[in-house]
Amino acid sequence: MRRSERIVRLTQTLLEQPYRLLSLTEMAEKLGSAKSSLSEDLAIIRDVLLKEGTGSLETQAGAAGGVRYIPGIPSRQMTDFVAEMCRLLADPDRILPGGYLYISDILGRPDVLDRAGRIFAHVFSGAGAEYVLTVETKGIPLAVSTARYLHVPTVVVRRDHRVTEGSAVSINYVSGSRRIQTMSLSRRSLPEHSKVLIIDDFMKAGGTAKAMTDMMKEFKAEVVGVGVFMSTSEPVPKLLDDYVALTVLSQVDELTREIHVVPGNFQLARKENSDG
Repeated sequence: MRRSERIVRLTQTLLEQPYRLLSLTEMAEKLGSAKSSLSEDLAIIRDVLLKEGTGSLETQAGAAGGVRYIPGIPSRQMTDFVAEMCRLLADPDRILPGGYLYISDILGRPDVLDRAGRIFAHVFSGAGAEYVLTVETKGIPLAVSTARYLHVPTVVVRRDHRVTEGSAVSINYVSGSRRIQTMSLSRRSLPEHSKVLIIDDFMKAGGTAKAMTDMMKEFKAEVVGVGVFMSTSEPVPKLLDDYVALTVLSQVDELTREIHVVPGNFQLARKENSDG
């Protein structure tokens, strides 16, 4: 196998399995290459990833060691993506009766889900999340995309208990629309003392995210972060203080058909996590 072909295959393998520790011995056997040659190839890949800002390679020494790809995304790409989302979300045709905003079509686009999930994974890369938690239904694709880049399972909180899921924890909470709602999570879906990252599509008052945070206490789990695709500027304060939003809905005027959407705090959150 030519070196150029080997590097392409190595890169593809790494990119398809972020955060997964891959054995150098197994890769060397699969590619028919010496481990020393493989190490040189990985050094080239590492330099390119760092130069482009698209991630890094982390090596682990020892017999059970290997290499893993840590996904990244350049700051400019994050900024451009969020700016494009703000532009799309500001379309007056998205206004629904009652001042609501239609965003389901955007969150149904694979390219949007992929990029948003990558950003969340980048922002929370140092949080040590072992599971990504969301509530059905609109937040599920976004959570799955984030979990893919973190290489962890997705856990879905249900609106009601299902017999097929066995014993569960159910709690009542007040949603952003001031309605009493119920959420339920099977005890088998999440081991106790897990580290959990909460991902959702939308946050108004923060009632749903706060309820999921409270539910995690029943599992003795630690919430290491909360990320939402869109939050609203009002009300202030919210029921949850510490969260990351990609976009912020600051105004919806049904009479003038004006919508104002601005970038969220994702850049600041990433810097704080990096500094930490």
